[in-house]
Amino acid sequence: MNNITLPTPIVSIEWLVTHLNHPNLVILDATKTKVGQKELTEEAKTKRIPRARNFDLQNTFKDQEATLPNTMPSPEYFETEIRKIGINKESVIVIYDHHGVYSAPRAWWIFKAMGHENVAVLNGGFPTWKEANLPIAIQADYDGEAGNFKANYQPNLIKSAAEVLATLGKNEVAILDARSDGRFHGTAPEPRTNLRGGHIPDSQNLPSSKVIKDGKLLPQAELKEIYDAFNLENKEVIFTCGSGMTACVIALGAEVAGHESKAIFDGSWTEWGDGDYPVEK
Repeated sequence: MNNITLPTPIVSIEWLVTHLNHPNLVILDATKTKVGQKELTEEAKTKRIPRARNFDLQNTFKDQEATLPNTMPSPEYFETEIRKIGINKESVIVIYDHHGVYSAPRAWWIFKAMGHENVAVLNGGFPTWKEANLPIAIQADYDGEAGNFKANYQPNLIKSAAEVLATLGKNEVAILDARSDGRFHGTAPEPRTNLRGGHIPDSQNLPSSKVIKDGKLLPQAELKEIYDAFNLENKEVIFTCGSGMTACVIALGAEVAGHESKAIFDGSWTEWGDGDYPVEK
């Protein structure tokens, strides 16, 4: 009864229903506003999958001192805060969001960067759960015991702008950008002010929308076909986007497709486009 394993980095609502009451299972709601969205919907603020706890990407689980919108928290800070919501070393974690698959992969990646591998994203998130007419709970703050989570930070999973700059021109590294085609090519405006248009030199465009259909990540076979087209074999892949959020969506897709060597450029275009870094259009 104490053993439970996640079949893949993404699980279905059927899997979650089957294991919903397992004592080691922790469900986290990692809903965050999208760029341009001033606040969450009333439903996202008040309703949850039963037993879900709030993983506050918006305010808590980020570097509190950083000027960029989404920055990886320190291992020490993460460990302190995650224990407050009862996360243990042996916890099996399933993360969802109210958009479908949008911000949950960012929370998934944070856990991986903190050395916790027993974590997955709920495919389709809350919308799919709701469409299946499954039970819905009212949001409430966690009031259980503190956890004993221990961070084991994996610095290779996060890249700085300087580290990305140092990889340019290296054939053994590929950079995939999750922004839209227009933003990647500099033909559409950036949603954040003062950012140049364009992309990191030699990077390739894989809009996160291409790996999502009807709010769900595509099946493994379709994802494999998409990622194989970028010739990623035997390469380290760095994922980037606007602010480090949807980069995690295409990183999740890559993991499902079987690509292991990968990292997130945490500052993404918010840092690169506002700094003194080379840009292509």
